[in-house]
Amino acid sequence: MKKNPGELFRLAKQALLNAGAHEIMADTAAQHLLRAEQQGLPTHGVSRVPFYCSMLRNGRADGAARPAIAAEKAAVCLIDNADGLPYESCALAIKEVIGRAHKNGIGFAGIRNSAHVGVLGIHLLEVAAAGLVGVAFTNSPAAIPAWGGRKALFGTDPVAFAFPRKGADPIVVDLALTTVVRGKIMVAMQKGERIPEGWALDRDGKPTTDPKEAIERGSLFPIGGSKGAMLALAFELMCAALTGAAIGPEADSFFAEQGNKPRIGQAFLAIDPAALAGTDKYLERVETVVRAMLADEGVRLPGARRFAAEKRLAQEGIEVPDDLLAKIEKLCTT
Repeated sequence: MKKNPGELFRLAKQALLNAGAHEIMADTAAQHLLRAEQQGLPTHGVSRVPFYCSMLRNGRADGAARPAIAAEKAAVCLIDNADGLPYESCALAIKEVIGRAHKNGIGFAGIRNSAHVGVLGIHLLEVAAAGLVGVAFTNSPAAIPAWGGRKALFGTDPVAFAFPRKGADPIVVDLALTTVVRGKIMVAMQKGERIPEGWALDRDGKPTTDPKEAIERGSLFPIGGSKGAMLALAFELMCAALTGAAIGPEADSFFAEQGNKPRIGQAFLAIDPAALAGTDKYLERVETVVRAMLADEGVRLPGARRFAAEKRLAQEGIEVPDDLLAKIEKLCTT
């Protein structure tokens, strides 16, 4: 069924309020989930509402939590998310890195005691809109083994970059460090289908085509083999060591009905081009790269598909599966 954005936002927010989130937490989370839908990313859109409601109801997220700055020094600050849904904390982090970058040339904000953070690239759009280059990292529950190991240790540990352009949508690079997102493996498991070799490893660290083995006892294969595993290590340290957050094995799976508070970490960075080569030179160099890319037929700029989806869905409305819509509507009344 197609829904207009306003109605979809209202339903998502009300469901989160009913589950125990306070007004700002529910509002910021619902805004992010709606933006994901608008960018054609339904796996990270309102399909996450039941998941977040479950986290709030079973005590894995604190609906009363409010973020606070725990430490700061010049261009840097640390935000304590206090175990809530982290969208208010992310909004605070983005505000801080923008302000600190404009003042100091660079701004960095770490978040601790955090949880599932949605689409990193969406958080960075405000940074790009401010004329700054944005970078974001997050760690997550264990999914990738250290190279040569058998046991999941690092998270999928996504990373995102946003590069502003002159008079055009920013370039947004947004990816996880696994060959496939865990959600695709979960869908295959639910359908009773096998998965392609190269997606996941079994409990012994060997390739598997069994999605149940991959999800429940195995791990996911990193992009680029050993190189992806090294990046996972680096991103894990960025998010956990600098912020004091939990590492992958210390956080129970996001998707478990019961488990601990994840208490993972995020890191956001903003860089002011004016403090380096200068804004005009930065923009000229970006466009030089863009022209070279687009001169090669078949090349698409990172993020372009998302911005095209926003324009298209603004006209067509957002399609939501009937069963998911019914589930969210029920969460609005119970």
